Amino acid sequence: MKNIEDLIQKAVELQSQGLVTGQIADELNVSRETVTWLLTRSKKEVTAPAPKDISVDWSNIGKSSYRLRYIAQTLSDLVLEEMGSTDLEVDAVVGIASSGVPLASLMADELGTEFAVFHSHKEHVEGANMRGTFSRHFGDVANKNCVIVDDVITSGTTIIDAIDQIRELGAKPVLVAVLVDKKSADILSDVPVKSLVRIVRVD
Repeated sequence: MKNIEDLIQKAVELQSQGLVTGQIADELNVSRETVTWLLTRSKKEVTAPAPKDISVDWSNIGKSSYRLRYIAQTLSDLVLEEMGSTDLEVDAVVGIASSGVPLASLMADELGTEFAVFHSHKEHVEGANMRGTFSRHFGDVANKNCVIVDDVITSGTTIIDAIDQIRELGAKPVLVAVLVDKKSADILSDVPVKSLVRIVRVD
């Protein structure tokens, strides 16, 4: 996105395709609050100031499997660096659907582990407090040491949900690896976070 008007137009377009606030937030890598503000502004009804948020557009990476592989290798290197300081081994890489899945798949190949997929539901159903689920079509995380992979951390709620459910399955979440951390978190739910880019607001 080149400017705020492009962001507004994309939010309206996604809404017209039937996406709800959480899904639009995932697509634009912004908070739900920002999506609400963008959609309100599109109708010229906005009176509130813009939320303090940053939109992350990594489509220049995502549209190229060649570039994705190199980013996945870099994230894998972060995982190996972190694991080198502990006695833990990684048994499974968990991709948060949808944007974390291609990276996690390539990372699982790079690290020689199983690959699992976590679908978040609470971000996509308006007004609902639903928990996410693990896809039965991919690897099982039960009793495994897991690395959780996503593209961007905005609020951290989806990753915390995945962490909680991994623990409920008798598994151990050992690391979160992301492209961009907008929350600037060192730890989420007692799990270390490693990112290629960390956003820190200074205002």
